[in-house]
Amino acid sequence: MDHLRYPMGHFEPNLNPSIEGRRNIIYQIPEISTTLRRLVKDITPDQLQIPYRPEGWNIQQIVHHLSDNDMNPYLWFKRALTEEEPLTDSYREDLWAELSDYRNMPVERSILLLEILHKGFLILLNGMNPDDFSRTLRTQALGKITIDTALQRFVWHNQHHFSQIRSLINSNGW
Repeated sequence: MDHLRYPMGHFEPNLNPSIEGRRNIIYQIPEISTTLRRLVKDITPDQLQIPYRPEGWNIQQIVHHLSDNDMNPYLWFKRALTEEEPLTDSYREDLWAELSDYRNMPVERSILLLEILHKGFLILLNGMNPDDFSRTLRTQALGKITIDTALQRFVWHNQHHFSQIRSLINSNGW
């Protein structure tokens, strides 16, 4: 089941990224909404309701989760840039996925939200100096991490869910 849940493997941070490596991560952010839109463009409303694995989320839930989830790092980075080692909040993403907006809202709404959010995030990231990426924050999942690691995790998280969607599309021949 782990290969279905994590088709591209678990997150492994680069603890000493180069400036060029960091820039490469940052430049992947504008592609997130484009890639997501391309992945779901030919999927029917019924297909959006199919889980990517047994007892997993369906594609519609994944898309809405990505927009909700991506708001967190944007706020976490702002806090890490203005506070000393802030503790980030977590949320019950499993329960959020059961709320009515996940069931009843078109996925395009979440893709548009991602586009707008990522534009602001890019401005923030491109305005940071290299030392800012060493600032730290605390998460429940990863403990104390640098903004560098949080940035990598942010992009990995989106790619991770894209791989789940691709896996379902490929296994069904869509």
